[in-house]
Amino acid sequence: MSIRVRAQESNGVINIRALMSHDMLVPDDDGGPHFIETVEIARNGDTAITANWNYTVSRNPFLQCEIDGAAGDTVTVSWTDNKGESDSTDVEVR
Repeated sequence: MSIRVRAQESNGVINIRALMSHDMLVPDDDGGPHFIETVEIARNGDTAITANWNYTVSRNPFLQCEIDGAAGDTVTVSWTDNKGESDSTDVEVR
């Protein structure tokens, strides 16, 4: 698993912390950079946040944000990189 997520609710707000395992900037076979391009956070299947990244983001990036929601909701964090690789994980909000 390349994404570790913690999602905790307090007073109707979900605090999401996600750590993504990705080398970022490691040149691929053609010498170009390899980096996470898009990160999406969804609550119960509806996209809440879309982040567009580039090669300036550090290795194994960490993202923290807050969205409206409740305990028991499902939060999905997913990423896609510039080479078409992707990963996604779901967690239940505590």
